[in-house]
Amino acid sequence: MQSVVRVSILRCRPEQFSELKQMMAASKAVLEEGITKMRGLIHYYAGEDEAVSSLTNVSIWQSFDDAKQMDTFRPMLDLGKAFAAKGATFERPIMNYATLWQIVGAERTP
Repeated sequence: MQSVVRVSILRCRPEQFSELKQMMAASKAVLEEGITKMRGLIHYYAGEDEAVSSLTNVSIWQSFDDAKQMDTFRPMLDLGKAFAAKGATFERPIMNYATLWQIVGAERTP
């Protein structure tokens, strides 16, 4: 199966990072129910890199059509406007990568 990796990147000024990171953390409560119901979702991650003042959403989908559901997901679009109003910029277009290969980690037990 060839899955799709969707990558959305938000950039901001360093002085905005803390506030936007908090907004990103809070966004899970708004987005989780709708995203988990979407066809083809495998995994969804939100991340942060303070060193480059960047936040990201990375998700894994079963197909391009499945990944593209995010393009019209109203709660995400509304949050994007809220982030932009705070000065965030988004890399466009959002990238949807066909996977070439994968490595699966071994389960680790303590």
